[in-house]
Amino acid sequence: MKKTIAVNLLLILFVMTISAAPIYNLYNAHRAMRVDDILTVVIVESANGGSQSGTNTQKQNDLSVSGANGSGLLKFLPSFGASGSSKVDFSGQGATTRQGSLAAEISARVVKVLDNGNLVIDGSKVLEINEEKEIIKVNGVVRPQDIEGNNIIYSYNIADAQITYSGKGTSNTGQRPGFIARFLNWIF
Repeated sequence: MKKTIAVNLLLILFVMTISAAPIYNLYNAHRAMRVDDILTVVIVESANGGSQSGTNTQKQNDLSVSGANGSGLLKFLPSFGASGSSKVDFSGQGATTRQGSLAAEISARVVKVLDNGNLVIDGSKVLEINEEKEIIKVNGVVRPQDIEGNNIIYSYNIADAQITYSGKGTSNTGQRPGFIARFLNWIF
């Protein structure tokens, strides 16, 4: 009888464990935590910058010397005079403005787990359309608590993020000066 109760209890515990596992997995989806786990990086970057500067300087010097008729035996000497002036003005202004934005999604792989549990990620994506290549690369450090459901991380939550977007092809080379123009710019 005791064996039957013990077996029944083990059977009930076993069934409860098996039935609870799917419920646990429904609410606790797998999150990237190990090397070679995959994350989806949602790149949402926008940057605006600008600066203005102005300088005004002015310097003015005047010099004036004059004389009068001589006196005594030197009355016959004429009077003399001198004057001088110097003026320096400078006015300079400068301004710069830069804007950029990038929106994309890219998969990245966990390449290292740091001692504190943070994840080092690295990913790249090459898209080729009509012999034009667009290359997106991302790497950085991610905190596990910033990873959202379905293993999504936003680019603004990546520490030491390096996000590169470049292109190769006719469009890219078309906007670049030719060899002769680059050579002449290098000389002059």
